[in-house]
Amino acid sequence: MNPENQPQTKPDQNQNFPPHAAVSATPPVAPSIPTPPATPPPMAKSIIDAPTPVAKKSYPWMKDLLGIFLFIAAVIIGAWLINTLVFRSFSVTGPSMEDTMYTGDRIIVNRVPMTAAAVSGKTYTPQRGQVIVFKNPLYQPGMEDEYIVKRVIGLSGERVVVQNCDVTVYNDEHPDGFNPYEKFDVSDNELCVSGDVDRIVPDGEIFVIGDHRNGQYSFDSRNGLSTVPLGDVVGPVGFRLFPLNKIRTF
Repeated sequence: MNPENQPQTKPDQNQNFPPHAAVSATPPVAPSIPTPPATPPPMAKSIIDAPTPVAKKSYPWMKDLLGIFLFIAAVIIGAWLINTLVFRSFSVTGPSMEDTMYTGDRIIVNRVPMTAAAVSGKTYTPQRGQVIVFKNPLYQPGMEDEYIVKRVIGLSGERVVVQNCDVTVYNDEHPDGFNPYEKFDVSDNELCVSGDVDRIVPDGEIFVIGDHRNGQYSFDSRNGLSTVPLGDVVGPVGFRLFPLNKIRTF
């Protein structure tokens, strides 16, 4: 057979071939990126509950008691300050200041001039003719008349003469003397001033006489009381508070 006339066959692509080393193209491998280590979860913290505060016992009565105590203390301190610095109240006993004052009259003494003088470092000196309250310089525990009310007649360094029912005061301004009652707003029922006195008023003291000046109704500088130290003066009488129908200033 002519080879040329032989039918020609094409190799079968599905024909099995002997095994052989096959080389396949491997796709490029991307460089590996190191993975950061995983952050470990935070450690659980130990939780300790705060102790529950124990409610304190309430004592409302203690608060009320403290309030009452503070109120009483404030009243006492306030009263003391008022009596010491502002004014002071007295009740009149006896006839020595009639017809100006009578037993049972309630009078108010003005303490402000005394306070002002003390603040300025001076000694308070009342004016002539003023009605004042002062501590009895002869007072002893157990006596009744610790405080006395009188009218100022003579001042320190002046000469006071009581004779023949008259009072005469001598000083540098009046070397011939003058009658202080001519300038006072007092009752004319007591024109005669009893006594027999001729005295120089010592420094730091005053001469006082009660308005009931006739007879022995008033214990004052004309007799056993003598002159009054300025340090014993409580203050001038500001006004009469009682009886209500006789309220007046001085």
